[in-house]
Amino acid sequence: MTKLSLSKSKIPILLLEGIDETALAAFRARGYDNIEALPKALDEADLIERIATVRMIGIRSRTQLNQRVLSAAKRLIAVGCFCIGTNQVDVGTARRQGVPVFNAPYSNTRSVAELVIAEIILLMRGIPAKNAAAHRGTWLKSAKDSFEIRGKVLGIVGYGHIGTQLSVLAESMGMQVRYYDIVKKLAIGNAQPVSSLDELLDSADVVSLHVPDTKATRGMIGPRELGRIRKKSYLINASRGTVVDIPALAAALADGHLAGAAIDVFPEEPASNNEEFHSPLRAFDNVLLTPHIGGSTLEAQANIGTEVADKLIEYSDNGATVGAVNFVPVALPVRHGGTRFLHIHKNQPGVLKAVNEVFARNGLNITGQYLQTDAEIGYVVIDLDGEVDETQIVAELRAIDGTVRARFLY
Repeated sequence: MTKLSLSKSKIPILLLEGIDETALAAFRARGYDNIEALPKALDEADLIERIATVRMIGIRSRTQLNQRVLSAAKRLIAVGCFCIGTNQVDVGTARRQGVPVFNAPYSNTRSVAELVIAEIILLMRGIPAKNAAAHRGTWLKSAKDSFEIRGKVLGIVGYGHIGTQLSVLAESMGMQVRYYDIVKKLAIGNAQPVSSLDELLDSADVVSLHVPDTKATRGMIGPRELGRIRKKSYLINASRGTVVDIPALAAALADGHLAGAAIDVFPEEPASNNEEFHSPLRAFDNVLLTPHIGGSTLEAQANIGTEVADKLIEYSDNGATVGAVNFVPVALPVRHGGTRFLHIHKNQPGVLKAVNEVFARNGLNITGQYLQTDAEIGYVVIDLDGEVDETQIVAELRAIDGTVRARFLY
């Protein structure tokens, strides 16, 4: 039986924001039972107090792991973001503290794509305005400005996992798909790439945004782009709230240039369901407003729970960092027998030599060594044969100049 550096029952895990039960099941199946799961996010003061004692923390989008919070996390070894993005985590600070951050970038792809397909159909049939009118007692039975989606042009901005999934679904329903991405991507089916954002805006009946939050994408759909979109077309944003200039979108709707829109993400969102949602888009009956639920299906949350929990477990058990957004990727073989240590250090000359000297001094034979470095961090996992005084070895590893973190895995 492998010897563990710390009994799994003594590894406290904190899961916030109602993370799916599949995550708890995954942890328990691998022997982790010291788990506290809370249905909501914590305010910063409570979070600082609680994170000081946990080894792993799981969050969704509302919990903010900023520098102040992470500086209190002296025992933390890993963060799991049970969602697509990691903007809520200061990943640079976590990295410098030797804490990898894992997420689930693809588990809700289908859920987002299906929502967008539904929104395209609803918008092109004029359902948002007809539904709002019916709730007020007005009967708008008319085919005016109501269209089938078959034969219409869908312009996808960002042809990644969600964009390509949407492309397949839209084409299966008879739409013509065109896409724009800053990285050259191979077309799926009959989708056609275009050479610029302007070319896509000029030609699409529906524009759907699927890009990350970066300096390049913030405000990428502003007054100029909205003016460029084909008149009486539709805009959908289920990517990031910073991508669309909301006042400019409101103006394009008010003057009738756009026939409608569907927005799932916003620059500022309520911190809880008890806060009022404010947006100038509330004034328009021809706009679908949804509360950041593109990936919020039971199936997606279950997939996310399993995926992120598995990544945290693999790192805790074996030291594998594949899937971490802020760490060098190290894939490790499963090894039976022997012992394994990990060492995270500043990427400076002489550290690896000092690490190897620790084992040589103690008469230990290295049977495997897995090293990855970048400009800032070095990460090495070492497999050994022979009897090991793990407490002594860890103490010597931590004493090496440049060490960020050292652990005995098994």
